[in-house]
Amino acid sequence: MSFGQGGPQWGPGGTGGPGGGPTPDWAALAEASEARARRRKWLMIGGGALATVGIAAAVAITVVSANSDDASASNKPASELPATADIPGASENPGPTFKPTTPPPPPDPKDFISSAKKDKAPLTPEGLFPGKTFTSGETVYKKGTTDSTKQCASVTQPALGAILTKNDCTRLIRVSYVKGGLAVTIGVAVFDTSAEAAKVKEQVSKGLVTALPGKGVPGFCQTGVCRGTYNAYGRYAYFTTTGYTSGKNVTTGDRKAYDVGDTMARFAFQRISQRGQAQASAAAAAPE
Repeated sequence: MSFGQGGPQWGPGGTGGPGGGPTPDWAALAEASEARARRRKWLMIGGGALATVGIAAAVAITVVSANSDDASASNKPASELPATADIPGASENPGPTFKPTTPPPPPDPKDFISSAKKDKAPLTPEGLFPGKTFTSGETVYKKGTTDSTKQCASVTQPALGAILTKNDCTRLIRVSYVKGGLAVTIGVAVFDTSAEAAKVKEQVSKGLVTALPGKGVPGFCQTGVCRGTYNAYGRYAYFTTTGYTSGKNVTTGDRKAYDVGDTMARFAFQRISQRGQAQASAAAAAPE
């Protein structure tokens, strides 16, 4: 009877049973079985270790491969790095641009009083010399009468009248002021261009504007010596005639008379200048 291979076999001549026969070396078989088991165990352990090493190596290779581009780029010189224009997201059209605008310069006031073509504001004695007084510092001068004529030479001494006529004077405005026995007549001669007014200033060497009394200003400079000044600004030449209402002569050392005449000459310049400023301001404020 048999129970399969490797098992005890019963039959004639057998040692494992009542019939006798050789008995299997169970110890050797056990050792052989244990040796086979140990080999399988070490093979399994060794295979697992090799598999672990392989996985770790693969991960390391993947990490190095993933970082290789960044590392090589960071070690590159700046000249080999991508330009700003090559970076994704850089805009090729940053949007509309606008040219800087500069406001035009304000008008020059002198331009408006240098030519009759541009000097269009009304021109009257009262407009040029308004009010009833003129104050300089603490001194108040009382205003007398005014007048205006197109016959410029008719209200001047002959020497000055000839120069005004030669340079085409179109009008002469006069106004007088008085303070403490001293009276001054301001004369403003009008021309079409600043060149004509400048010529008068260059050519005049003597001659006065005739003194203008009236409205509280007694007669003066009808006899005796008076002092005169002359100048020009824009298309206007302006003059002063200063004298004592008592008929006293004005001498070269008379600082009082000289100071009054110089003050009125500056006043005439200021009024002409303000005329230009007013027209320049109006032009700047006008809509385009």
